[in-house]
Amino acid sequence: MKFAKSIAMASVLALSSAGAWAADLTVGVSWSNFQEERWKTDEAAIVGALEAGGAEYISADAQSSSSKQLSDVESLIAQGVDALIILAQDAQAIGPAVQAAADEGIPVIAYDRLIEDDRAFYLTFDNVEVGRLQAQAVFAAMPKGNYVMIKGSPTDPNADFLRGGQQEILQAAIDAGDIKIVGEAYTDGWLPANAQRNMEQILTAADNGVDAVVASNDGTAGGVVAALTAQGMEGIPVSGQDGDHAALNRVAKGHQTVSVWKDARELGKAAGEIAVQLAGGAELGDVKGAMSWTSPAGTVMTSMFLAPNPITQDNLSVVVDAGWITQEALCQGVEAGPAPCN
Repeated sequence: MKFAKSIAMASVLALSSAGAWAADLTVGVSWSNFQEERWKTDEAAIVGALEAGGAEYISADAQSSSSKQLSDVESLIAQGVDALIILAQDAQAIGPAVQAAADEGIPVIAYDRLIEDDRAFYLTFDNVEVGRLQAQAVFAAMPKGNYVMIKGSPTDPNADFLRGGQQEILQAAIDAGDIKIVGEAYTDGWLPANAQRNMEQILTAADNGVDAVVASNDGTAGGVVAALTAQGMEGIPVSGQDGDHAALNRVAKGHQTVSVWKDARELGKAAGEIAVQLAGGAELGDVKGAMSWTSPAGTVMTSMFLAPNPITQDNLSVVVDAGWITQEALCQGVEAGPAPCN
């Protein structure tokens, strides 16, 4: 059982830093899918942190299937992992996987998406704040008019965290009658094609009477912009998040208002470092920077939240200076755009 191995490693944790551990540790990562551009960036950062901590990386891709993810986790456990990082496809359906890990004494990190279980360490960005930042940028660009809310996947708690933050910013203007929400839809699987179809249907129902769109990530924003472009409406305010390269290029072109950048390199690095600590025997609360957080459902979780950064035309140089994207990629097809594309 992994529990015994974890106890044996506790003394190593007490005496060693993460970078100096030479323990024979294996960390398994269960990815919901690689549909989104950013997960490859997360993976590279996780691998780097694990290697620095002397741990081996193994992984599985659930390909957007909650049932396959359960099988993937079973397989990772069978391969002898000492810790699991899980990007949940379905926050409810993943429960048996956490139980299976707990039965073997294997710690679990709920990566970027909430798993409603106090035995999991919840690591993410502050997604309510992301929602606020998205709505703030769109509202600054369009303080009055007809709004559309394109939400994330209904099986991902982040979709509602984001939506809650968005509503906080817009509520006063809605109450005053300055903003009217003329369409709202979840996006199954966060898939851009589904967001585009939802946006097309809303545009048809509203007879194109839409002034702004609060889309919950860059993938859905891409689908929204495609639907708007087909109607000759590109350029109205649209939000997103993740700092996808295509989205940042849309910001430079003026086709997207904001991408709330969550530096996946920092999140992945934190996940790898936490996984090494937990695999070595640390308790959840022993992790540096950990805090207690209560979920909307009342579950008290050991958590860590990183700070997001909204990227608009006013601060595009930030992502270039940070090495997140090259100036060439950012400014492709941009003429007389904002710095650094001017």
